[in-house]
Amino acid sequence: MGRPPAKPLSPSARSPSLDRGLLPSLMGYALRRTQSAVFADFAATFAKAGEALTPGEFGLLVLVDRNEGLSQIALARALGIDRSTLVPILDRLQARDLLVRRPSPTDGRTHALALTPAGEVALARFCKLVRAHEKRIAAGLSTAETRTLIELLGKVRAAARPL
Repeated sequence: MGRPPAKPLSPSARSPSLDRGLLPSLMGYALRRTQSAVFADFAATFAKAGEALTPGEFGLLVLVDRNEGLSQIALARALGIDRSTLVPILDRLQARDLLVRRPSPTDGRTHALALTPAGEVALARFCKLVRAHEKRIAAGLSTAETRTLIELLGKVRAAARPL
């Protein structure tokens, strides 16, 4: 989540004659290739606007914004990441004055997360960029197809639970 998206390969680095064997028929392979392309577009969208943010950081900010007083533990669970992975991300976002950790009013052992006023302004700007990015990556799909794709991906995610 804290790692910047991979940069797309240059046309000369892509080899159309490369034999990919069974890879193109694998759902996981197609999902990973698609994720790489989507994350690259996300990064380019933000870079063009002079912003630096990863998709994971955006999701984190949205969850903090929409869930007042969210604890770090609950956020890590919601994102599906380990708390030790979450802490450096929170540190970076806090250093950028986008969010703050406060002692929880209900549990002195935890922190409640909140966006700073600057974080609220930035998130509004980030949402506009994400909407433009989403519109671009879904340009080849109808609204109904986009909804169906999201539903199907949810089914795949549900079926791909750890053994």
